[in-house]
Amino acid sequence: PVEQMRRQAARMRQILSEMLELSRLESAGPVKSDGPVDVVELLESCRQAFKGHADIATITVEATSAALLRCNKAEIETVVVNLLSNAVRYTPTDGQITLEWRSDPNGADLVVSDTGEGIDPEFIPRLTERFFRVDKGRSRDDGGIGLGLAIVKHVLARHGAELIVTSQAGEGSEFRCRFPAERIDVPAAVALS
Repeated sequence: PVEQMRRQAARMRQILSEMLELSRLESAGPVKSDGPVDVVELLESCRQAFKGHADIATITVEATSAALLRCNKAEIETVVVNLLSNAVRYTPTDGQITLEWRSDPNGADLVVSDTGEGIDPEFIPRLTERFFRVDKGRSRDDGGIGLGLAIVKHVLARHGAELIVTSQAGEGSEFRCRFPAERIDVPAAVALS
């Protein structure tokens, strides 16, 4: 009974923490930039944080851009950790999770994709609703409370970005964070002499 009470207290602490964070994000205006952030370095740091967990899918980082993102680093790290946590939760150990950073003249994409169980397209429009869970029975057991994607949505909105989700049940998912061009700093090319 004591162990069960400890687990429930930890769960309540997590719920309160996420609700306070969501409330803060909803009442805050557009984010002021902390400066240019190396997204590839941030993705690698998040990958390393999950590396020590047993029985999780392989996580790789793919970068086709050296562009920097003008953002609040802590908030973007929250986005990556929430998306990565979901991918780990719903991808079998023999699956693959990819963290990707790419840019073009119109902006940049931070992408978390997986080869997991996927999401039925009918649920995709509701994913960022507070407390919404596709599989209500499973998510309570594995710690999900249905606030992570709502937090992601609000962080991205503060950065003028949007979340684009594509998925098919049984085929994996892709969560793409699309940032506008004004948030992107492309390092100047170094002349070879």
